[in-house]
Amino acid sequence: MKPLLKVRWATVCVVLAMASSWVGCTRKSNDPPGTLHLALIEKIKGMDPAQADDLYAGNMVHLVYESLYQYHYLKRPYQIVPNLAAALPEISADGKTYTIKIKQGVLFQDDASFKASSCKGRELVADDIVYSLKRLADPKTVSSGWWVLEGKIVGLDDWRAASTKAGTTDYSAPVAGLKAVDRYTVQIQLVQRNYQFIYGLAMPFTGIVPREAVEAYGKEFLNHAVGTGPFKLTEYNPAAKLVFAKNPTYRDETYPSEGEAGDQEKGLLADAGKKLPFADKLVYTIYVESQPQWLTFMKGGLDATSIPKDNYAQAVTPTQGLTDEMKKLGVELHRSPSLDVTHETFNMADPVIGKNKLLRQALSTAYDPVPLLELFYNNRAIAAQGPIPPGLAGYDPAFKSPYRQFSVEKAKELLAKAGYPGGKGLAPIDYATVSSSTSRQMNEYFQKQMAAIGVQVKFNTYSWPEFQAAIKNRKGQMWGFAWGADYPDAENFLQLFYSKNTSPGPNDSNYSNPEFDRLYEKSLTLADSPERTALYVKMAQMVVEDCPWIMGVHRLNYGLTQKWLKNYKYHDIQHGIAKYLRVDPALKK
Repeated sequence: MKPLLKVRWATVCVVLAMASSWVGCTRKSNDPPGTLHLALIEKIKGMDPAQADDLYAGNMVHLVYESLYQYHYLKRPYQIVPNLAAALPEISADGKTYTIKIKQGVLFQDDASFKASSCKGRELVADDIVYSLKRLADPKTVSSGWWVLEGKIVGLDDWRAASTKAGTTDYSAPVAGLKAVDRYTVQIQLVQRNYQFIYGLAMPFTGIVPREAVEAYGKEFLNHAVGTGPFKLTEYNPAAKLVFAKNPTYRDETYPSEGEAGDQEKGLLADAGKKLPFADKLVYTIYVESQPQWLTFMKGGLDATSIPKDNYAQAVTPTQGLTDEMKKLGVELHRSPSLDVTHETFNMADPVIGKNKLLRQALSTAYDPVPLLELFYNNRAIAAQGPIPPGLAGYDPAFKSPYRQFSVEKAKELLAKAGYPGGKGLAPIDYATVSSSTSRQMNEYFQKQMAAIGVQVKFNTYSWPEFQAAIKNRKGQMWGFAWGADYPDAENFLQLFYSKNTSPGPNDSNYSNPEFDRLYEKSLTLADSPERTALYVKMAQMVVEDCPWIMGVHRLNYGLTQKWLKNYKYHDIQHGIAKYLRVDPALKK
């Protein structure tokens, strides 16, 4: 679900787990004292959970819509906890049947689409869960999140196929594995045991929507957010600004009362048991460059910021502490590893680059990661040798990819074996990219690296939504991308190579390998164990050899928060955490 703009994240690593960077505008006089001023670094394409297929859209969607489950904000390792669900699912002995009770008294936000109740939001019921999951499967929805459910629920794939064949969708048609047992109980029957299935029920893709709003707004539903979440969308200009207000009908949810060792001392439990959300208002301004973000933070008009590469020395000392300038401002430095990987993607559907493994290996070997770390990350990253990041089972710190050991000579040798000695006969590589100063710098670096072996590169520049559309339509031969964890399991990274997930699904490289698919499907049936980890390792090494990606880096998050921002703790699974954050108006004033 969570592709990331690689070049922008190269500029500023994630600081607050709401976006790649958080930029605020200066506080306005009519804003409540507890207003959070935040930022998006790219335009989003809408507020529909079924279309929330990148980090930026997912973060916005989960402010309004909720899924059955979420992650404990403070505990590490990450732990699934109920959200709309009343408890964790009751799972049958064979692991195939999930019985889920939902909370009673949860209300959808007031909206004009609820005509039967004079625009007052009605209660969430089990039928809403069934409808929302069916809608994700509906071919007319054209959701790239279908992979979350595909092949998993008994009868759902057949229901989707029947809808495709008929050209219309019958939501009243039963699905054997998906039903509302009663008003507050949903039962899901899986095709086979799947230990990662519950993670999908915590993703923005499975956010619960009311049928009334979907039908009332039609194609405009993506511009009308109507959920059960802690915030209501009050102003929506997807090219410039999004504003949210506290939802007055939000259910009783409280700040966690326990965390991990050290949280108490850091003040992270000071608000234990208090009703969420804390902020009365959220203001997101869209920025495409990092310097306005930094300048706003330095003037005190920004609650938090990540650190642009060009300002790193201004904020952080060589010994990884705050500079005197930052100490005088009273800000706090946060450092944390991230469950992510950046990569240069090869389009395996391309008749030239997708058919020639030696060519891909040559280009990978010619791309030197060491200057990349220094130039664009301030060494706040480690070179990736495979697709699985540190911190997850399957990551092998001793493994070195033979195609990420920089060597111009070896690259030239591979290029000759590929049939293009010195690059002769190879047309310029068609590389899709986005517009920003850092992406242009990274493009120039890549171009220079390829020129050293005689390969030319041609760049086609898009906006973020256009860039995503181009990838989903398999345009171009290469592009830069990144993936941050949807859930804390290496399977979330390995599914990026599963053939059934090819574009418009998350397998944007369109990689297909029957043996990989076989191992991947087997891993889904296994609990966390040495056997499953061994499969993860084998699949990762298979991907390295086939080289659908040039592996980039695994990033470290460095960011700053003002002294008035309370309860911040880095979270890899970022959706919906704004409800935990609080501004101390006295300190901010």
